Amino acid sequence: MERGNTMSLAVPPGLLEQASRGEVDDGAFLDCVRTSLPYAWDVITGLVTELQAAGGEFADNQVPPPDEQARGQLLRLMASDAMRAAIERRYGVRLAFQNCHRAAVFRPAAVAALAEFTSPAAQLRNQQPELVDC
Repeated sequence: MERGNTMSLAVPPGLLEQASRGEVDDGAFLDCVRTSLPYAWDVITGLVTELQAAGGEFADNQVPPPDEQARGQLLRLMASDAMRAAIERRYGVRLAFQNCHRAAVFRPAAVAALAEFTSPAAQLRNQQPELVDC
């Protein structure tokens, strides 16, 4: 696959028409994200489910994606302010990201835990030789 031809989302014509009018609701947008980036969607919604069930301050994914396509999906989702914000609004969480796969969801009140997770020290502690070129 050529890098120049990749897209973050496969946007249905009706949704693109809504976007041209500036009238996209989060539900339609998130459905597009879910169908376009299924691996990334499953990682994030799985973390939301884990957070809700466990009751802690945050839940994070420490399992590397199974392949480069899955890694690309996660990177595209986490790199998009629009996608992240829509997910945060829908689930009432904050998203954070380290390296190429360590996604995390935080409860809004977990300010100190989020600050620690996103700190330079935490980023450095999370480095692994096999992830240098991920």
